[in-house]
Amino acid sequence: MFKFLFITCDEATMICNKSQYNEASLFEKIQLNIHFLRCGICRLYTKQNNKMSDLFRMKATDCQKEKPCLSDIDKAALKQKLENSKA
Repeated sequence: MFKFLFITCDEATMICNKSQYNEASLFEKIQLNIHFLRCGICRLYTKQNNKMSDLFRMKATDCQKEKPCLSDIDKAALKQKLENSKA
């Protein structure tokens, strides 16, 4: 009767990924939560996926604060290598 509410694990994974970026509809989120009631593997996948995304987001924020630059010694060495390769 309510077969449209039941989804496969592949569909659950896809909805999980969409949900992470706020692209999943309310109906898809309901389907996902119903799937979680009977599938612990997908529940674990979602938990791990969310954790990894949070870690990557934190790392991306840290990387934006850093300004990677070459030191003056590295710049001189690179300039020397470029000049040597032209000759």
